[in-house]
Amino acid sequence: MLFYRNLCYFCSVGSNTLFKETLMITSINPATGKKLKEYPEMDHGDVDLKILKASMAQKSWEKTPVEKRAGLLLKASEILLQRKDEYAKLMALEMGKPITQGRAEIEKCAKTCVYYAENGGAFLKDEVVETEFLKSFAAFRPMGVVLAVMPWNFPFWQVWRFLAPALMAGNGGVLKHASNVPGCAMVIEEVVREAGFPDGIFSTLLIGSKDVERVIANPLIAAVTLTGSTEAGSQVAETAGRFLKKTVMELGGSDAYVILKDADLHHAAKACVNSRLINTGQSCIAAKRFIIENDVFDEFEKLFVAEMQNRTFGDPLNEKTTIGPMARHDLRDELHEQVLKSVKLGAECVLGGQKPIEAGAYYSPTVLKNVNKGMPAYDEELFGPVAALIRARDEAHAIEIANDSVFGLGAAVFTRDVERGERIAREDIQAGACFVNDYVASDPRLPFGGIKQSGYGRELSHFGMREFMNIKTICVK
Repeated sequence: MLFYRNLCYFCSVGSNTLFKETLMITSINPATGKKLKEYPEMDHGDVDLKILKASMAQKSWEKTPVEKRAGLLLKASEILLQRKDEYAKLMALEMGKPITQGRAEIEKCAKTCVYYAENGGAFLKDEVVETEFLKSFAAFRPMGVVLAVMPWNFPFWQVWRFLAPALMAGNGGVLKHASNVPGCAMVIEEVVREAGFPDGIFSTLLIGSKDVERVIANPLIAAVTLTGSTEAGSQVAETAGRFLKKTVMELGGSDAYVILKDADLHHAAKACVNSRLINTGQSCIAAKRFIIENDVFDEFEKLFVAEMQNRTFGDPLNEKTTIGPMARHDLRDELHEQVLKSVKLGAECVLGGQKPIEAGAYYSPTVLKNVNKGMPAYDEELFGPVAALIRARDEAHAIEIANDSVFGLGAAVFTRDVERGERIAREDIQAGACFVNDYVASDPRLPFGGIKQSGYGRELSHFGMREFMNIKTICVK
C-alpha cells in the first residue's frame, strides 16, 4: 500500500510537466568565460522517478552485509584514484580550482571511502546498555533516502563527505549539486555506478534551486544535508521543518585566527596564508579574520603580506598555480564590493584590492588592515582571496573579537604555550573546531560542523555517520 501511495504521488506531481519548456544548466569556464557544456534540466517526472528508484534500491541495500558495502566503497576509492588527473582537470575547468589542489581533493575523497569501509562496521554495531531487562541495546538503522544539496567550491569532496558514510550506513541518496558544476555531479554518479553499487541507489538531480522545495516534500525523502550559505541553509531548513525531516547544515564561516604575542610568527604567517588562499579563498573553513596582539601586529603584517605575495596567481591548469580564478564573475564582483565598502569605512588596503584586466573571474590576493566592526571585512564572510587583519590589545581582547561574529565554524590559536593554546581552544573560542598552531582542516576521523549561523549537526567520524540513522532502542524481557 505504501508503494502504491508513493507511486500515485509520483504520477500526480509529474503529470503537469509534459509540456514544460526544457531549461538548460550551463557549465562555464571561469578562467575564460567560455561555455563548456549544456545539460538539460530534469522535469518533475524524471526527478520523481530517480527518487523512487533510490527508495526501492535502498530497501534491499540496507539488508546488504556491511562487508559487501565496505568492498564497494573500496572499489569507489580505487576508481577515484585511478582518474584523479581527469577529475582534477574537470574541477579546474568548471570552477577554477588549481589542478594540484584538485588532485588532493580526489585523494581525500578516496581516503574517506577507505576510512568508512574500514571503520563503518564498528560504527554500526549495537551499543549494549545494562538495565533491568534481559537485554537492552541501541541499534543503528538507516533512515532511507537522503537529499544532499551541495556547493561548487569542493565539488567532489563535499559530496563524498556525505555519500561515503551514508552508503556505508545503508542509506540511499540523491544529489542536487551547484548549477555551475554539473559535469562533476554526473561523474560522481558514474563512479558510484561503476563501483558496483545497486542501480539507482545514488542519483544526480539536474535541477535548479527553485525545485529543491518540491524534492524535500517528496514522501520518499527521509532527510536533508546541505553545505552552502547561511541564507540557503535557512531556506532549506525551513522547508524541511514543515515536513518534519531531519537536517544537517554546514553553512558559512568567518573563521578567526588569533595570533598571540608569544607565537612563532614565521610559522603562523605561513599557516594563516595557506588557510586563507586554499581554493582561491573559497572555503567555509578558510581563515578570514586574523586577530593579532598589538605588540606583534606590525611584524606579523610584514610576514603575512610577504607570504601572500609569494603565491603564484594564474591559469588553474598550470601546475605551478596556487591561486586561480574565482568560480563565477558575480561572486568576484560581490567580493570586490565588500572590499571597496570596507575601505570607504576606514580599512587600509595594503595589498591587492583590484580586479585584474585579464579575462576570467580573477581577483588579486588582497590584505586589509585597520579593520573594525561595522565593515564587511569584519562582519561578513569574505569568500575569496581577501584577508582582514585586526588589532587586539591583549589575549582577552583577541578572544572577544574572535567571538564577535554570527558565525562559528572554525578557528585557530597560535602560541608557543601549548597548554595555554589548548585552554583557549577548549574553553574560550566559540566554534565547531579550533586548532592550535595549525590551520583548520576537515578529516574523516574527526567530527566536522559549526555553531551559531554556521549551522548544526556533524559530518564525518562516527558522529556524522549516525546523523542519518534511526538510533533505535531495543528492550527484551
